Amino acid sequence: MMMRSVTPMRAAKTGYIVMSVIMVILGIVLIASPDTLAPSMCTVMSIAAAVFGAVKIVSYFSKDLFRLAFQHDLAEGILLMILGITGAARPEFLMRFIGIVFGLWVLTDGLLKIQVALDAKAFGVSKWWLILTAAVITGIAGFFLIIDPVESAAVAAAVLGISLLSEGALNLITVLTAVKIVKNQMPDDVITITTIQSH
Repeated sequence: MMMRSVTPMRAAKTGYIVMSVIMVILGIVLIASPDTLAPSMCTVMSIAAAVFGAVKIVSYFSKDLFRLAFQHDLAEGILLMILGITGAARPEFLMRFIGIVFGLWVLTDGLLKIQVALDAKAFGVSKWWLILTAAVITGIAGFFLIIDPVESAAVAAAVLGISLLSEGALNLITVLTAVKIVKNQMPDDVITITTIQSH
C-alpha cells in the first residue's frame, strides 16, 4: 500500500519553526531596542505577515497526523497575506492602525490556539497545557494592544515586540507539541475507508 509522502509535512513544520523563531527574535529586538526597527516597523511587519501567511497556507494543506496545529491556518494564512500586501502597498495606512490590526490578529490566534489546546488534551497530547498557557498569555497581549494604543513609535515598537515574542513562542510550542509526522501515514482516502469499515 502506498503511503503518503511526509515531505510536505516536514516542510510545513520546518517553515513554521523558522518563522516562529524569527518572530521571537524580532520581538526581542523590538523590546530591547525599539528605536532600531521603529522607522521600518511597517515594512518588517508586512513582510513577516505575508511570509508567515504563505507558510500557514502550506501548513494547512500538509495534513499532519493529528490535524491540530494547522486546522485554522487556511483562513489565518489568507488574512495575513492580505495584511502583508496591504501594509507593503499602503504603509501609512498600516502605521496608523498597526496596534489594532496586529492586536486583533494576536488576540484571534490566541483564542484559536486555546481551542487547539483543548482539542490536543482530548486527543491525548501530554503537553497540551503548554499550548493553553502560551495561548492565554498571547491573547492577553493582543487584547491590551487593541485597547491601549500608543502614539510614540518607539513605545509602540516595544509593545509590538512583546506581542510578537508571545505569538512566536505560542506558534513554536504548538508546532513542537501538536504536530505528529510518521513515515507510514496512510492517505486520507485509505483512512476514511478504514474508519467506515470499522463501524
